[in-house]
Amino acid sequence: MLKKYNKIFPVSPDLAALVLRVGTSVLMITHGYPKFEKILNGDFSFADPIGMGEGLSLVMTAFAEFFCSVLLLLGLFTKPALIFLIFTMIVVIFIVHGNDPFADKEHGISFLIPYVSLFLTGPGKFSLDYKLFKQ
Repeated sequence: MLKKYNKIFPVSPDLAALVLRVGTSVLMITHGYPKFEKILNGDFSFADPIGMGEGLSLVMTAFAEFFCSVLLLLGLFTKPALIFLIFTMIVVIFIVHGNDPFADKEHGISFLIPYVSLFLTGPGKFSLDYKLFKQ
């Protein structure tokens, strides 16, 4: 039965990577864009979870959540972008929500899992990385 299903609806790992990249990126961009707007408006008030200063923490978080998500969406410089996104989610899970109940950490974990999966699998054939670098 499963073989028959796979013939009717063939699924490519590259298509799965595309769906995961685009879906996760679009969701994260909705978190990163407001932070980017804060920077444009000159408001650098933000949490300072790892002691870098509020302004630098905001810039680094906006860079990861917005700009790296756009790169991930396009599949361009995917692995470097994912390093920033993975680091950001680790900070959110273990430092920002470190003492909070699991329910507060769950959102960050829900992003960390696809980021790690994409880092391990790569962006797939439907990406600019593949078109430009054949990776």
